[in-house]
Amino acid sequence: MVKYDIIIIGAGPNGLTAGAYLAKQGLKVLILERKLEAGGGLATEEVTLPGFLHNTHSIYHMMVDYAPAYKDLALDNSHYKVRYVYPSLQFALPLRDSRAVCLYTDVEQTCKSLAQFSKHDADSYRDMHRRFKEYMEAFLAPATYVPPISALEQAAKLDDSELGREITAYSEKSPKQIVDELFEDEHVRTLMLYTACHWGLEYDIEGVGYLAVLYLNRATNYRLCVGGSHMLSQGLNKVLIENGGMVWGSQRIKRILVEGGVARGVELEDGRMVEAGKAIISTIDPHQTFLKLVGEDKLENDFVDRLNDWKWESWSLFEAHLALEAAPQFTHPETAGAFVHVMGYETTQDLINHWDAIKRGELVAGAGFNACFPSIHDPSQAPPGKYTALISQMAPYNLKEGTQKWYGLKFKEEQAERCLDVMQRYIPNVRDALLWKSMTTPLDIQNKFLDMVQGSIKQGAYHPFQMGYLRPNEQCSQNRTPIKNLYLGGASCHPGGLVLLGPGYVAAGSVVEDLGQERWWKEPETVTVARQAGLL
Repeated sequence: MVKYDIIIIGAGPNGLTAGAYLAKQGLKVLILERKLEAGGGLATEEVTLPGFLHNTHSIYHMMVDYAPAYKDLALDNSHYKVRYVYPSLQFALPLRDSRAVCLYTDVEQTCKSLAQFSKHDADSYRDMHRRFKEYMEAFLAPATYVPPISALEQAAKLDDSELGREITAYSEKSPKQIVDELFEDEHVRTLMLYTACHWGLEYDIEGVGYLAVLYLNRATNYRLCVGGSHMLSQGLNKVLIENGGMVWGSQRIKRILVEGGVARGVELEDGRMVEAGKAIISTIDPHQTFLKLVGEDKLENDFVDRLNDWKWESWSLFEAHLALEAAPQFTHPETAGAFVHVMGYETTQDLINHWDAIKRGELVAGAGFNACFPSIHDPSQAPPGKYTALISQMAPYNLKEGTQKWYGLKFKEEQAERCLDVMQRYIPNVRDALLWKSMTTPLDIQNKFLDMVQGSIKQGAYHPFQMGYLRPNEQCSQNRTPIKNLYLGGASCHPGGLVLLGPGYVAAGSVVEDLGQERWWKEPETVTVARQAGLL
């Protein structure tokens, strides 16, 4: 039997992050991955024509300035080559009346754009930007990279300071309530509500308003990975390999070996056994981890019941990747340099109608989406003189007509054409410039990433009973599980998905702590300051 100190299930961003940290800790690490290569959602592929690089899952990286892995692992040095573009115009919402709502990295440029619609909204944004940045630096970012504590304990800590009480007050509101209180113009509200919710927050859900605050802050902090998102996975993988770690691709795991309530290793589908001398970290979803790989017979009934309560997201993504032979010509010239283009929405009711239709399993004709043109910001992602584009539209996995309808090529083509109809209003030459397109549906996402059940890109919905200490449940709240030496380190645990590099980072810390070792890496300064302030 082959023996390693640590076995990690899944070579996505969190598995690679945990592996890199633990390998540098001096532990013998093996990552087992079902797919041919490492990276998971950090995928960059030539799905249209040769030379056109498409980020087929993750593209907008929002926590580059806070995630400890970038600094700790020196990912941005010339050796690992993980570099980012940070466009000055982050979001743009072009409107039918020839105006556009724009969010810039520069606060005053944003305020100038908003003032076209409402002086009140410009002033409110300036104040919101300042306050939400304070919340982010003081608590929201630090809390992303430490194990969560119980809601009652966290509430008590926040209640001891004015800033903490302000964060709590926002947490109790829905995204729509927050946006409506801050802004008065309908067009401004539309873009703000989109940025607050387009990662899967229900517009009317209460209890997780702190996420809306975080997303509104992050709306001017998105980065594009130079060379494609896969460059981040390659950098993490290189750290792992250089420190003695290994990734085995194309592996099918039959079960996690549990003896006497302790995880001892894994058995592969081909009969091979791999022993884990110290720990196993699973970065896949809780259903696969426990119900399939561990087995219900080794779990308490109450724990199985909690697993069965797990809710997947009510939405997923329909995407079209485009290869263009000419530069897109924008009807709104001021939006040409935007990183994220929000197209097809004019009012918050447009958003609400779209999102409500998703819950009913319906596709809305003319529904909006976000679009990106990566090669405008990073020419290396397309051949010289050519361009790439992405259409990313929220869509239901469970179609009213049946999920299997997503398999139909004609159906996918029709949905892509409806999106192109919308895009053509803002980019009249898009069809003339189109060389090829490739579509991805919610069903395709599930088939490609088995841990994204029902196309759930974050391994599970974001709502009050599935966040923080309760993600995925109170028995696994700090990466540890009822099975000794078995840990969770994927998007199904705190802080969640979206390439935050948080779950893998926190899981690595939990393993090292339980081994009684001193970590080679230092606690982020923002975390130390938050602890000293009594917020964590």
